[in-house]
Formats: sequence, C-alpha cells, structure tokens
Amino acid sequence: MYNIIVCKLLLGDITMARTLQNFGVPTDSGDNVTGGGILQPKLNYRFRVQVSGFGGISTASSEFTRQVMNVTRPKVSHESIPVDSYNSRMYMMGKHTWEPVTITLRDDVANNLTKLVGRQLQSQLDHKNQAGPRAGTNYKFSTLIEMLDGNSGNPIEQWQLEGCFLTNTDYSQSDYAVSDPVTIALTLQYDNAVFTDDNIMPGKTFVNNSNILG
Repeated sequence: MYNIIVCKLLLGDITMARTLQNFGVPTDSGDNVTGGGILQPKLNYRFRVQVSGFGGISTASSEFTRQVMNVTRPKVSHESIPVDSYNSRMYMMGKHTWEPVTITLRDDVANNLTKLVGRQLQSQLDHKNQAGPRAGTNYKFSTLIEMLDGNSGNPIEQWQLEGCFLTNTDYSQSDYAVSDPVTIALTLQYDNAVFTDDNIMPGKTFVNNSNILG
C-alpha cells in the first residue's frame, strides 16, 4: 500500500512538471508544446552598478556601488532620414544618440558619498577658481551596469558606458515630516554604450576607458 501511494505521488509530480512545460504563448514552431515553458524573467532588484575613474579614483569604487538605490538602463534613439524619389518616400537610418541615465544613491552619515560626488564635480569644473578641465581624461569616467542571476551573483547582462560625466546632480531636500533616507540623484551623459550578453567573466577587471578625448 505504501509503495502504491509513493508511486502515485511521483506520477503526480511528473504530470505537474509536464503541465508546467506547456505554459506560455503558443508559437508557430510549437516551442511551448515541446517543453519550452516560461523562462525565469530578470528581476529589477538584481543589479549592480560600478564606476571607474569617478571622482578621480582609477579603480571601481565600492563605496559608490554599496549606496546605489536605483538606475535607469541605457536608451538609444536613431534619426530617421527621409529619402524622397518621385512619388515615393523611403527612410534611412541617421546618427544615433544615447540618452542620459540616472542613478539614485543613499547619502551616508560618514559623508563618503558626498565627498566622492564632490570630487567628481570639482574635476568637471573648479567652482572656486572657475577653471575647467583641460581634456576628457581629467573628468570623464566609465560606468558598468550589470543584471545579476540572483544565485551566485554572476552578471547575465552588462552595459559599459564610456565617456561619462555628470550633467545634473540633485542633493534632494530635507524635510522634518519624513523619515526617508537622504539621497543624491545623478544624471549621466556618456559617449557610447557597449552591451555584452556572452563571454561574461565574473570578477574581471573593470577600468576607465574614457580617455578618448584626452
């Protein structure tokens, strides 16, 4: 009797597994019928942001990474150029533009983040002496945005933003009526973004490649 019950339970598990494999939208090729099912989606909170060359620090800043609250992923747009010929109009692709990304960080009581952001702003413009940088190497930095697998912390998607600098720095406001942490919101403009989804090397060296204009 015991063996019969165990067999029924096992058969029930197998049936459930086969049923789950049929979940999903049917496709022309019948992928879901042949065991495709629904893949685990990437989750919004499994990400990491690293910077290199930010605030004059040549290596990735762990202090910056620890304080990140949220980040927008890159967005690119391409110009649409009309090509007229007799009664017809076609379109060709023109230049592309990478839209700015925003990063919100917690402002810690040790003042480490405020100092780091201050050094970056100072490298972009010496506000005391009103002196600007001589070249891109003096103020530009690199940013790495990673989506993580949530298991071992390995990246499954990477965006490396090159030639970054701050176009807007918002130190937020103080308010007696709220208990929320103080934040600093940064808007980053960058020259180029490189997407990587294969041959990702966990723990590989991330360096600042923002010296093209140097």
